[in-house]
Amino acid sequence: MRKNKTRRSLVAARAAAFAIGISSSAVVPVSHAAPLTVDAIAELPASTQGAWREYLQRSATAARADQAALDAELAAHGMTQALPAPSGGDFKLSAKPGDAWFSSDEAGRLAEIVLSWQTPAGGWSKHTGYSKGARKPGMLWSSQYQPGAPPHYLGTFDNRSTTEQLQFLAGVARATGREDCIEGFRKGLSYIFSSQYPNGGWPQVYPIEGVYHDNITLNDDALAHILGLLHGITSEEPEFSFVTDAERTRAAAAMKRGIDCVLAMQVVQDGKRTGWGAQHDPLTLAPAAARAMEPASLASIETANLLKVLMNIRDPEPGLVTCIEHGLDWLDHVKIEDGKTRWARFYDLRDSRPIFPGRDGVIYGSFDEMAKHNKLGYDFYSGRPGSVVKNGRKKWRKMLASRK
Repeated sequence: MRKNKTRRSLVAARAAAFAIGISSSAVVPVSHAAPLTVDAIAELPASTQGAWREYLQRSATAARADQAALDAELAAHGMTQALPAPSGGDFKLSAKPGDAWFSSDEAGRLAEIVLSWQTPAGGWSKHTGYSKGARKPGMLWSSQYQPGAPPHYLGTFDNRSTTEQLQFLAGVARATGREDCIEGFRKGLSYIFSSQYPNGGWPQVYPIEGVYHDNITLNDDALAHILGLLHGITSEEPEFSFVTDAERTRAAAAMKRGIDCVLAMQVVQDGKRTGWGAQHDPLTLAPAAARAMEPASLASIETANLLKVLMNIRDPEPGLVTCIEHGLDWLDHVKIEDGKTRWARFYDLRDSRPIFPGRDGVIYGSFDEMAKHNKLGYDFYSGRPGSVVKNGRKKWRKMLASRK
């Protein structure tokens, strides 16, 4: 018998923990997310193992290439240790597609900086201090770890990273025709293709680095942003006019596999589809835990924003229509009316009761009880799903009716 629990037993343990009646609070065992490893892949059906082993090899090759590029810079400049990268906020565009700003000198200078921070593998890290200028030779590509430490968030989809940089480069490329922006976009698009799991999901970080970063990540709308970008490419939106037919075909295939994974991950309660978790195990597709205040659960905000992307898909197949309708029904069912319409961030996997996990690893049955024992600084309620449930649903059903 193995010393370590298998992935299946971990999922079963989490499910059992959530089955505890939560009146005021319940202690849920905090277990580290199971990383994607050769041993974990060995538990899969033999017919699927080859694709997953190839994925691990591809990820390891990308990691070695990232490190080799840094080592080459250090050697070329006679440096013995890498320089730390400057830290900054999230990279988020205020300009809309087609805005004149993309042809401005300011956007042109920013494009040079953004391209300098693209990793050899093709992605971008998060919280990089772009205001400090372009990356210097021998400098890490990520501010999320220090020289000498293992790479952390070296390339990621977290906090809009990679997808937002690609949207920006596409905007500049459309406005100016700059070849460096087009090539940077193509390299980043290839990164999205390479990082996609065999079952259609994407990790939070690639090359993969273990623990919850290997989960298929909806948290902070990472998956929604990837699918949204691919949808823009396959829909031939103007800012992606430079994308080749071959790239568009690959994007369509990646998007289809991504949607198939979304359908497979949607949690079913009492025979009806509900929503999704903030993270899902890459192999079992079950909702998975991340940090202490992020247990395996149903996540309202991520569910709403994923549905928003799915509702933009033209000519949805019947299975996707059912997925969307049930997801909207679930959001409508779990809304909280207490003077204003809002949603809890997390809901119980078994019966969709609101739950309030604390940083102390305890799941509380009320916000007030959780707040007594924990430092906050995290959104436990939100009204954001309301726009999807109301206006989004009306628009969606009008679109469906027009196709009949």
